[in-house]
Amino acid sequence: MNTQLSPGAQTVEDTRTVPSHGDDGDHERFSHYVPKEKLVEAMVTGTPVIALCGKVWVPSRDPERFPVCPECKEIWEGLPPGGGDGEGDD
Repeated sequence: MNTQLSPGAQTVEDTRTVPSHGDDGDHERFSHYVPKEKLVEAMVTGTPVIALCGKVWVPSRDPERFPVCPECKEIWEGLPPGGGDGEGDD
């Protein structure tokens, strides 16, 4: 059997990348850092949020039940005090 493309047709390779966070599913076992106002909005509207580590998801579980994502924690600790929202304790 010979497969030929129609004249003018071409093969397109999907080259998008997806961040890897170790073994599949491990990233689901952590609480992630996102701006509080974005988290509240996402919980109410069901819109996705982006964590400091790059994970995109729609929050639906109690983050207190999971350990903090090590990537988010490392990024958070590297940020300047105060977070730029004018409400910092420092």
